[in-house]
Amino acid sequence: MKAKEEFKEKLLQKRPKKWEELPDIQLYMDQIVSYLQRQHIGLSEGEELTSSMVNNYVKKGLLPRANGKRYEKEHIAYLTMICLFKQVLTVPETDDLLKLMLAGRAIEDVYEQYRLLVEEKFDEMTELLNKECSREERAQLALALAVNSYASKLLCENLIATDKSENEFEK
Repeated sequence: MKAKEEFKEKLLQKRPKKWEELPDIQLYMDQIVSYLQRQHIGLSEGEELTSSMVNNYVKKGLLPRANGKRYEKEHIAYLTMICLFKQVLTVPETDDLLKLMLAGRAIEDVYEQYRLLVEEKFDEMTELLNKECSREERAQLALALAVNSYASKLLCENLIATDKSENEFEK
């Protein structure tokens, strides 16, 4: 029961900061990696963001280049989203999703939309944790969540691929 309460507390507390709460100062690589551990619930639990991963995201075009060796708010926003997306999407799919989301929109607006959706979904999961369940009910809920995650992943991949093929056709 203690693990359930600890996880519920993380879902309630460990959420991406609002755009205006992100640091206004430029951060070096080690600072950005450290900051992201506080931005994303999974990064403190075995997932890892490393400087080589950040550099790889820049090389692949997912993340804008740093200003010299310093990272700004927009980099934190991108990396916060990338850290979640990479849990369910490939790097190319993540790139395509970011491009789709950012088409004609400012990173600040896209990040806030993302952040609000994370808030909504974490609140929904917290509500599920608040329900008293038998072992069988927990098993059924876990099964439903696993199947829903898989179905959502398939639909997400399809939506991204459809947009990408439509954009390539238009060129």
